[in-house]
Amino acid sequence: MVPTSPSLLDRLHRNADQGAWDRLAAVYSPLIRGWLRKHDIRQDDADDLVQEVLVVVVRRFPEFHHNTRTGAFRAWLRTITLNVCRDFWKANRIRPTAPGGTDFGGYLDQLADDDNPLARQWDRDHDVFVTKRLLEIIRPQFEPATWDAFRRVAIDGQPAAEVARELGLTVNAVFIAKSRILAKLREEAAGLVD
Repeated sequence: MVPTSPSLLDRLHRNADQGAWDRLAAVYSPLIRGWLRKHDIRQDDADDLVQEVLVVVVRRFPEFHHNTRTGAFRAWLRTITLNVCRDFWKANRIRPTAPGGTDFGGYLDQLADDDNPLARQWDRDHDVFVTKRLLEIIRPQFEPATWDAFRRVAIDGQPAAEVARELGLTVNAVFIAKSRILAKLREEAAGLVD
């Protein structure tokens, strides 16, 4: 029997894991809503758009195959988000402002082009946001001292020896804390952030 990967994408493909769908919504709703709000889309419209994006993701997820290409899920989600936004905009259901004074449709076209700087910025924003959000979600699974050691070394960039001394731990314990949390983050983020 082949062991099943515990990544979020794998749990979603099994389709029986409601917790995985809830986690996907918890991770991606704020990301999409934040992106929409940056473009002066009203809160009500943003909520409708986020809901519609997630409905399309759920409906079309069985068609998604990661194919090991870097950023496959991120690009797939961006395409769905852009198409939903384009449909709402064409139907005159939203009237956003686009950066630089361009029309929103032209802005969406630029985001659809993988080589465009706007698309690359979306990718960077996605990876940073999803990583931070997944860290927030997994944090309760760890003891406060473990989390503190991880945060100070991995995020704040403090030397492990200094952190160990200040927390009353061994340097090895600090590295183990960092390793355990990074392993859990990689497990959750597999296929989402690559």
